Amino acid sequence: MATLSQADEAQLKAQLQDAVVSCTERCLYHSAKWAAELLNSLPTSDDDGLDTDVDSPMSDAHPPQTPANHVSKDAAELRLEAREAHKFLLAKTYFDCREYDRCAAVFLPSVLPRGSSHPVTSPAGQPKHSEKGKEKAGTSSNSKIPISSVQGLSQKSLFLALYARYIAGEKRMNEDSEMILGPQDGGVTLNKELPGISAILQEWFNSLPMSGRQPQGWLEYLYGIVLAKGKNEKLAVDYFVRSVHQYSYNWGAWSELSNLLGTIEELNQVIPRLPQNIMTFIFHVSASQDLYQSNDQVHASLAQIMSVFPTSAFLKTQRALLHYHTKDFDEAEQIFSDLLKSDPHRIDSLDNYSNILYVMGMRAKLAFLAQLATTTDKFRPETCCVVGNYYSLKSEHEKAVMYFRRALTLDRNFLSAWTLMGHEFVEMKNTHAAIESYRRAVDVNRKDYRAWYGLGQTYEVLEMHSYALFYHQRAAALRPYDPKLWMAVGQCFGKVGKITNGIRAYKRALVAGSYYDAGIGSSFGSGEVSGLGGGILDPEVLYQIALLYERIHDMPESAAYMELVLAQEEGPEYEEAGEAGGGVGVTPTTSKARLWLARWEYMRGMYQRAMELANELCQDGVEVEDAKALVRDIRARIEREKGEGRT
Repeated sequence: MATLSQADEAQLKAQLQDAVVSCTERCLYHSAKWAAELLNSLPTSDDDGLDTDVDSPMSDAHPPQTPANHVSKDAAELRLEAREAHKFLLAKTYFDCREYDRCAAVFLPSVLPRGSSHPVTSPAGQPKHSEKGKEKAGTSSNSKIPISSVQGLSQKSLFLALYARYIAGEKRMNEDSEMILGPQDGGVTLNKELPGISAILQEWFNSLPMSGRQPQGWLEYLYGIVLAKGKNEKLAVDYFVRSVHQYSYNWGAWSELSNLLGTIEELNQVIPRLPQNIMTFIFHVSASQDLYQSNDQVHASLAQIMSVFPTSAFLKTQRALLHYHTKDFDEAEQIFSDLLKSDPHRIDSLDNYSNILYVMGMRAKLAFLAQLATTTDKFRPETCCVVGNYYSLKSEHEKAVMYFRRALTLDRNFLSAWTLMGHEFVEMKNTHAAIESYRRAVDVNRKDYRAWYGLGQTYEVLEMHSYALFYHQRAAALRPYDPKLWMAVGQCFGKVGKITNGIRAYKRALVAGSYYDAGIGSSFGSGEVSGLGGGILDPEVLYQIALLYERIHDMPESAAYMELVLAQEEGPEYEEAGEAGGGVGVTPTTSKARLWLARWEYMRGMYQRAMELANELCQDGVEVEDAKALVRDIRARIEREKGEGRT
């Protein structure tokens, strides 16, 4: 792919520079950091002036945008900003000092805090007005602010004031929340500022057509957040789409939009509604990764973007996560390791890296990562998860839970900590706490298949198989190419007596296994064994299918699958080489299948075949006693039949 032309590269740099400044002015520091890192990942060497490739994400139907400050601001908006410049600087300094209420009060003067004019005479009286407080929280503060005063503010100042109120509400919500999974922690503490912010923004948008002002995208972004918090997700998506149309380089809006998309179908429905520029290209790759869509198209799109931003840590992380989702742990670990070498103080996504090291059993490297992250910033949720994974790998589950709790104290919406803490509670046999942890995980992000699978496993431990089936099906729907999830679904169908559905689920597990073996490009077939090609099949799945056929008294089909189990010992035969491929060898599962077949042949009167299978079992060293007993029975039957023949 050719590099960007000089004009395109200069314009992209200008847009990203403007994004850093604009996001910083509005105290959207994570979005500003994202844009600054992307800006600095552009090649610094002089390019050769080549024109943009036709397939480049920068070559689209619309010419690249000029910096947004020169597009979306009309003269009236600029005059308002100039008039408010000193007050805006004051408000921003208050925000930077974390005095959020003072920041909001610069532009939206509020009344004294509730209760100040009527002090509580007895501490016992405080809890009585808790429910009323929730109602007052949404109406008392915003009712004191006339909409006319809001209309007189620039959009930049109004955004900062309302965003400060939102952050202040989040801060108070965290302060009011109980200890993580404590006796009073119901997970339903609300941000009491949301109704007031929503009322102001709704009124502002209603009056926008008559005001003649041009929207800039920032207030749309904030309103989308408020709507998403209120579970009005469809309208929130609409406002995020409006926001990215009006200002494309606010990564926060793209992230919030991605969080609202639960399936690949929803993503495909949203993509045509988005602006056709490089940000949509990046968003599509990131959202596809969030939905575990690690296919050739996503990898090709990511490679295309990385040709524009070759050193972007964010894009490299996306590539590592794509490999992680397809269980290519070696490649994912190598990418994260290289990232750590290039930027050893970068904490972002280290929790995912620690998951990879945990799965690979790389204890020494995980210990180093935990030490490095703790030295850099011990009060980051990612750091706490890294340390928690280290203690989990050492089987110190109580300490692991302590660190996952600490991560959630820092950020109650940190998905990894909820899921990992659920895993630890399962290890500690605390099923009720595990269920609550997994439930909170799916409340934060319903796309987390690990939490759905964990719920299913926990309910299986409680022998509540109908519940377990529901959660395993949710997990399998998110990861249709993961054989482990379909095996869990098949097992639950068998437990609830739906044998035919169980067989179908196990066959799908076989197909999913072949998908991983054959590579990303293979197709997802109908579930028939004959369509699996020449790969090794999972003997355990074949054995379970055979047992289910036995339960519905389809003995010939059951015997056929038992034969397939035995066939996996040697593996497929390669005709050109003239030798057997690498099979699984003798395993407990293949030995159980051999014993079943020996008994089946014995019942059918095929004594010679039964004797061969039983003798093989005696040599394998598995199921030996049962095999010896069967050999004695076969010999006795043969002798008896010979005696009957003589008489």
